[in-house]
Amino acid sequence: MDRTRIVDVTDAATFGLLPPCADPAFDHRTCDYWEDRERGSKAHRPGWLEATAAPGAAAGRGGAVQSPASMNPFAPASADRPANPFAPSPTRQPGSNPFALDDADVDDSNPFAPSRPQRPGVPLGSPRKLGLLGRGLAIFGSYAKVLLLETDDGDRPVAYAQFGPLSAYPRALRLRELYPQLPDTPLPAVITCVATVDEMRGRGLALRLVAAVCEDLAGRGFFAVEAYPEANARPDATSAATPAFWVRAGFRLAVDDERFPVVRREL
Repeated sequence: MDRTRIVDVTDAATFGLLPPCADPAFDHRTCDYWEDRERGSKAHRPGWLEATAAPGAAAGRGGAVQSPASMNPFAPASADRPANPFAPSPTRQPGSNPFALDDADVDDSNPFAPSRPQRPGVPLGSPRKLGLLGRGLAIFGSYAKVLLLETDDGDRPVAYAQFGPLSAYPRALRLRELYPQLPDTPLPAVITCVATVDEMRGRGLALRLVAAVCEDLAGRGFFAVEAYPEANARPDATSAATPAFWVRAGFRLAVDDERFPVVRREL
């Protein structure tokens, strides 16, 4: 049996493990097909893989980031300008005290207030898709997993799954609204994408990954999970596999539609 391990996509290192799509025109790392109900795309977009500047900043010569004030030719030199405690600062978190000292070693917090643990999330300026996958880290947890195959040359990423609460994927929500026969409550989790690299298909790796996702979702309190495959689509063109795959994974056909069937599994 293949030796495998599964990791959650939560940061830049695990995001870098996402395997390539079998169709080179598509890319898991830049796909927002399920997150954007109207204009989402599976397309390969290299520009999305670059780090982005913080909102309100622009790149100057040599790639340096300039603030809007530094681009104003009529503004006084920064050394002559009084500091504005209310101005956005790249080193200050939103909602922080503008009059607090910038020294990270100085504790200016309320000594009587309960301490707040730092909430997990992805750093500002991360690739857009990583930001989408990480937007639920503080509440839900990870939105994606990668299955790694252990080889003599190290771990190789060979399968990928994207999932989460239904509310995180507007296209899935719109599709589900077409079928009033589906139960309204409790709302299910969804697996929007499952894929295996082309040369590794037929070894049960995607089934193993889906089983791990279902176990994880059950542990997070979900009662059911759904997927929305495209019937009769090319294997490399669909992000949600085929209805037959989901039946093998323990799902049942909840809605038999000639184009967009719904498969469901109680957890």
